[in-house]
Amino acid sequence: MIRRVFSVSVVAAVLLASGVVGRAAALDEDRAAAIAELQSLSQSTRSAQMRTDHLEGAIDIAEKETDDRAAVLAVRPAFVDEIDALKAAIAAAEGKVDTAAHRAAALSAQQTVLDERKNPATVIAATATVHALIDKVGDDVTTWEAAQYAAPAGPAWSSSGPDGYARVRAALDAVGGTGVGLYESASCAGGSAPACANSNGYIKYRADIVDWSPERLRWAMAHELAHIYQFRVWGALTSSGTYGSLFGGDPEFLANCMAVVRGFPGAVGCDGDQQAWASAIWVGSVK
Repeated sequence: MIRRVFSVSVVAAVLLASGVVGRAAALDEDRAAAIAELQSLSQSTRSAQMRTDHLEGAIDIAEKETDDRAAVLAVRPAFVDEIDALKAAIAAAEGKVDTAAHRAAALSAQQTVLDERKNPATVIAATATVHALIDKVGDDVTTWEAAQYAAPAGPAWSSSGPDGYARVRAALDAVGGTGVGLYESASCAGGSAPACANSNGYIKYRADIVDWSPERLRWAMAHELAHIYQFRVWGALTSSGTYGSLFGGDPEFLANCMAVVRGFPGAVGCDGDQQAWASAIWVGSVK
């Protein structure tokens, strides 16, 4: 009987131990599964964070590139304006000076601007380069014209004296006429006109204008210099319907308006449309 009880107890103990072992194994499996799931979630979280960081970085880069591009685009119109002005200057220089080097430099600057996406300073520098090219073309043309234009026989002054001549010369230089010939003469409109421009590219003045005020002298020289520039495009000018409609085909009215846009207004004014059209004559363009 005792043996039986003992046997039953042993069997029960064995069964209990087996149950404990089974539950422990199940718990280990659950724990392993939980750990695996936690690791998976952690990996997913890290991956999601990495994707978020990547997207945020990509957005920051895109925003920076957009801002850079906007800054570049903002300074491009000034470059385009300078290119247009250079085209006009080169057209006016046709047949007078070799502009091949100027064209090559402009094309190089243009390609630099087309390639630039980030740095507006690059475009600003290219704009300055083209502006300098415009000045260089103008200087080259002025030098050529000074060498080409004939001068009347005789001295530059007579009754006005060297000091009087110097006053008129200074006025002409001040309005952009450096290199343009200047001579005293009483022959302008039979002596009735105080000054006049010759189609060969020089200006004559009557002796009494040396006593005019500096402001009036500068206006007179700006007016006569305007005629010099008119002569350079005379064929296109006299064929222009706009010239007829805006100025009545009157070169004197146009010369007054050209002086206005240079900052030397006379007694006769002109409106905005007339000023805009007249300004183009200074760069050798008839619109």
